Parts: sequence; C-alpha cells; structure tokens
Amino acid sequence: MKHRTFPVFLFCALFISAFPMVASAQYRTGYSELDDSDVVRTLKSHISYLASPSLEGRGAGTEGEEEAASYVRDILDSYGVEMLSGKDGDIFGIAQENGDTITSRNVLGFIQGYDKELNDHFIVVGARLDNIGKITAEQDGQPVERIYCGANGNASGLALMLELARMVSTNSILFRRSVIFIAFGASEQSFAGSWYFLNRSFGDAGNIDAMINLDMLGTGNSGFFAYTSSNPDMNMILSQVGADLQPVIPELTSREPFPSDHRSFYSKEIPSVLFTSGRYPERGTVRDTEDIIEYEPLERELEYIYNFTIYISNVKNAPLFRQDKLDVRTDDRLYTYEECDRKPVFMGNSDVRMFLVKWVYQYLRYPKQAVENGIQGRVTVGFTVGKNGKVKDVRVIRGADELLDEEAVRVVAASPDWKAGRVKGVNVDVAMSVAVDFKLEKKGKFGIKK
Repeated sequence: MKHRTFPVFLFCALFISAFPMVASAQYRTGYSELDDSDVVRTLKSHISYLASPSLEGRGAGTEGEEEAASYVRDILDSYGVEMLSGKDGDIFGIAQENGDTITSRNVLGFIQGYDKELNDHFIVVGARLDNIGKITAEQDGQPVERIYCGANGNASGLALMLELARMVSTNSILFRRSVIFIAFGASEQSFAGSWYFLNRSFGDAGNIDAMINLDMLGTGNSGFFAYTSSNPDMNMILSQVGADLQPVIPELTSREPFPSDHRSFYSKEIPSVLFTSGRYPERGTVRDTEDIIEYEPLERELEYIYNFTIYISNVKNAPLFRQDKLDVRTDDRLYTYEECDRKPVFMGNSDVRMFLVKWVYQYLRYPKQAVENGIQGRVTVGFTVGKNGKVKDVRVIRGADELLDEEAVRVVAASPDWKAGRVKGVNVDVAMSVAVDFKLEKKGKFGIKK
C-alpha cells in the first residue's frame, strides 16, 4: 500500500507518552486478579485508562477525547501497526448550530496483507472513541458535575480493537487483505468520524471490502450479537466461521441493537457487521464505569472476532452489498428479470427464491470431498430461461470452490421447465441468477450446538 497523507486542518499539542496502569475492580465474589490471563490484564489496563474520570467521559472535541486518541495511537504504534494518522490524529471539524466548531480526530493504523493481488483491498475494523463526556446539572438548587465515563460505551470496544490489532500484527502473514484499524472520533455527533473517513480522508474507500464495528462489548454474560443489516454474504460468513470450534458464537440479529458507525459504511454500500453485547441498564448513565465490565466474556469475544477477521480477510470473493451488482447478462438480446412484463414462473411462483426452495435445495448433494475438507461457501449461478421455458447457458458467475461450483451448476442445469417470461406479450429469453449456499452442520462444544 502506498503511504498516504491525510488532511489535517487543526493541530493540538497534547500527547500522552505514558500509559497509566489502573487496577480494575473485582467483578465477582471470591475472585482474585491473580487468576487473570495476560489478555484480561491487558484489557483491564486499557479500559481502566480510557474510562478513568480523568478523561472526563471523552466527550467529542474535549481534551479527554484527545488524550484517549493519543493513548490509542501509542498502543497501536507499540504493537507494530503502521500509523496512517499523525501524532495528533486525523483532525476534522464539526460545525455546531450555535456557530461554534468542535474539533475531533480519528486514529488510523494499517497492517498490510501478504497477497499481492488482494493487499490493496481492505477490511476496516472500527470502534467509537468518544462518549457523552461531562455534564453539569442542577441538584437541590446547586450545580453538580457528572462524568459519563463510558466503560462499556465504548472503552470496551476500543480495548478489544487494540488487542485485535496486536493479534493481527503478530500474525500478519495469515491475512491476504490489508486491515485498517480506526478509532472514530465524534461518533456521538452523528457518526462524524466515520463519515469523514469515508468521504474526505481516505481516498481508497472503493477498495474497502467489509467493515467490522466494535461497540459496547463488555457485558457479554448477557449475550453476544452480530448485526449485518441482513446482508446475505455477511450472514453466510458468520455461519461459516461459527461452523468451526469457537469459544463463543454471536447470535445473529435482524434488528439493529443501536445505531453506530457501521451506518456510515452501509450508506456507502460497504458490507458491515456490528459486534456488540447489546444494550445494558447502565448505558448512557454515570454508572457506566469499569466495575460493570465482564472480562472473561470479553476475552472470548476477542478470540471469535479475531477468527472472523482472518476468515473475511481471506475469502476468495469479497462479500457483496447487493446481489444484483453481479452482471448476469451475456447477450444484448437477453432481458433481465426486472424488465419482464410477466416474469418467468417456476412451479406456479415467480419468486426466484422458490426455485431454490422447491428445486435446488431439494436435489443438491454436498460433495463428499468438500465435507471431508470442511469446504463451505456461496456459489452464484447464472442461467437463462429461454423462450420455450427451458433452462440453458448455466454458468458460475461467482464461485466458491470447484467442487461446490460443479454441484450448483449440475442442479440448476437439471431444472424442470419454467413458464417463459414475456415482454409486450411475446416470450423472451431472460437472464437469471441464484445464490446457492453450502453450509456444514456445527459440531462440538463451547457454545456450538450439536
């Protein structure tokens, strides 16, 4: 990857050169910190600093947010991550309704992938840097200062991102695509940091293949969730990663747990996943302090997300935001499914999904060698429903593996006749495509159901 110069509009002088190591509170009865793993101890040190009252809640544009950014930068640098932002971060301004401007910053690090054909494509791992900050309220007629430390929102996500960066840096030879780590400033200000990164700061946004958002991950005993905006390819990747033995598996949710920076990537049509432990009672209150963090679940989440990052970095085909981005036309004389006045009909139904349900998955046979080798994937098959209703020109548009590709083509090619599509009352050839999923059953323990 070529070095880039990121635009800097404002400069601040404060820079953290030492990392305070504050001891975490005990979080369960009879527990001794001597039992902590090295990873837990490190996660505690990150959260202890990032959620310390001295940072005054890391409000957007405050010194606390700036100090947190400096801490994140120094840790990433110490882990061997190449920094893409200067010592003051990648600075940007946010105009306020009263005419003032908030000055915030992103912190960006980069680990280059090993594959020369794919290392100019990126997986972005992001975490919200800021929180609510400090608010002065009136109590019994007197002003009272309240600090919203944001231990789980989002010191937990930042801490996990830092340790994920360490693991990726240590094992960079395992990653085909390059990985960018970002602490987003001013996320509480309508996701300003992620918007700025995608629309002003990073010139290669079109080469971002996927985004992983880490937000509020520190209450894992209550659950661990993944939200993909119902993206089929991302859901498939989650399923494939979960098929291997994992310390924990996220529950896929179709309902967004809360808005976060993944929305900026979604608006740019970049497939994204939000990992979170979900909403919690202390969210947005002064009780969101270090003592509510559950570190053992956080460590398990880190291991899963590391495995997910490896997998998505190495997939042959990047996940698609929309399946219809694939070009299924092979000839100008072909009509698309959408162009038909009467769409092709299979077994009484014009919904293409029913072709999968009533035919493809009924007669699909998982290749034995693929099962033995643990091969999974999604094969997009293109075909034409001819004027006579017969299926022809079956081909792989987007393959997964030769064994899976061949089986998907075999089943589609063997399709019974359709009722032909029509345009202006005349039967026409229609270009079609279906995505055929090959998924293995989960086996084992540690949260994986048999």
